[in-house]
Amino acid sequence: MDVVAASIPLFFALIGIELGVSKIRGRASYRLSDSISDLSLGILSQLTGLGITLMTYALFAWVSANLSVQQLFPLPSWPSGSPWRSAAAFASWATVFVLVDLCYYWSHRLSHRVHILWAGHVVHHSSEEYNLTVALRQSSLHGLFTWAFYMPLALLGVPWVMFAVCHGLNLIYQFWIHTREVGRLGPLEWFMNTPSHHRVHHGVNPKYQDRNYAGVFILWDRLFGSFTPEEEEPVYGLTIPLKTWNPLWANVHVFVDIAKQAAATERWRDKLGVIFGPPAWRPADLGGPVRIPEVTAATFEKYNPEPATSVKWYALVQFVAVLLGTLVALKAADHLPPWQLAVIVFYVALSLSNLGSLLENASWVRALEIARLVTLIAVAAVLLFGFPRFDVRVIAGVEIFAIGSLVWFLRLPCAPGQHR
Repeated sequence: MDVVAASIPLFFALIGIELGVSKIRGRASYRLSDSISDLSLGILSQLTGLGITLMTYALFAWVSANLSVQQLFPLPSWPSGSPWRSAAAFASWATVFVLVDLCYYWSHRLSHRVHILWAGHVVHHSSEEYNLTVALRQSSLHGLFTWAFYMPLALLGVPWVMFAVCHGLNLIYQFWIHTREVGRLGPLEWFMNTPSHHRVHHGVNPKYQDRNYAGVFILWDRLFGSFTPEEEEPVYGLTIPLKTWNPLWANVHVFVDIAKQAAATERWRDKLGVIFGPPAWRPADLGGPVRIPEVTAATFEKYNPEPATSVKWYALVQFVAVLLGTLVALKAADHLPPWQLAVIVFYVALSLSNLGSLLENASWVRALEIARLVTLIAVAAVLLFGFPRFDVRVIAGVEIFAIGSLVWFLRLPCAPGQHR
């Protein structure tokens, strides 16, 4: 049912193609640290999304079955089953797909206009690059808010399976538009969201701010007055740059800012304004609204700490190991008790946080990384000798990898916190 998770191999294949094309064209579209940061946030989003997605679908199904208009009035139910079963079924699926995209538009638009919603969505905009890995740069917390925007479809009696599939297809479509390698697409630009339109949405330039919210159909932006065409290529990122590769801080930094601002302002009305007003709004006692500065590609300085090459290789290998482990965990998630899933999420979050901090030369992370590897060595040893039901070859491989990683990390010629 999770069509997004099923599409992960396709996503990585397209990332590889885009990387090759950008190299051939001589375009510097990828930076290792930025891409690891993007994918780290995607991994955390997939893991935390297990519970959020289950909650959303369960609530949607309950509302559709108990509170829909079909329960109150003698109205027909939505034709469901295969969309190829009949013309009525196809029309039903097509209608739901369009309605899901309309709900996405308003969810997305308000996520830029309401500060507490922006705190969840900001993760997706905090990269200063624009490539297909940015499409996977998703929040672990935003789903706690956005589910509400799809409940009108449940009230209309849309079956939850149709919603789940159409919502997944909506998100899959949005993957390919995160690229600089595709230019204008002729007549498609009038009604479909395209890379050109979505580049505008990610632009930090004042004229591009809060424009082009569409998921699939740019018609919504044209209809509701939020469309702006691409002129020069945008500058990507945030008006207040994130300046870290740490995925945990990327998920919470605006929530922390909101809490600080709400505590600092005096009036309750202003405290509520800080939470539910536009992201750039500030009360008078905090200096008033934030002015969005003009930026150009020539003057914008990207966040780019430069660790030693050996640290980059170490981080890349460890990231691939965490990614593979996460894919295995996602495949087995239905069979794992909640406490084991919680342990996996905690360990993955710690691992990715460590790797992000290593790539920005944070000296404090050295002890944490050693502790992480020692813990992995100990756990693998316990499983190897105390729990014979586990695959001995897999656990032995993990043990060897963990020991080798610890030796490698301790022998890195340039310690984190220093520059080479």
